[in-house]
Amino acid sequence: MVEQYICSFCGGPLEPGTGKMFVRRDGTIYYFCSSKCQKNYRLGRVPRRVQWTTAGRRARGKE
Repeated sequence: MVEQYICSFCGGPLEPGTGKMFVRRDGTIYYFCSSKCQKNYRLGRVPRRVQWTTAGRRARGKE
């Protein structure tokens, strides 16, 4: 069984064999589906305030 991962920034599903895994020094694991999500995370953006993320849509009452 192949594990399904969810993007740590946008909340979208990752297809097996795609995306990037980022491990911080404290051992926290982050999965990113695209460079767009990775760059937004590095910029320090909060997913709730970005309109196209699942958390952002949920915060605005769209989902």
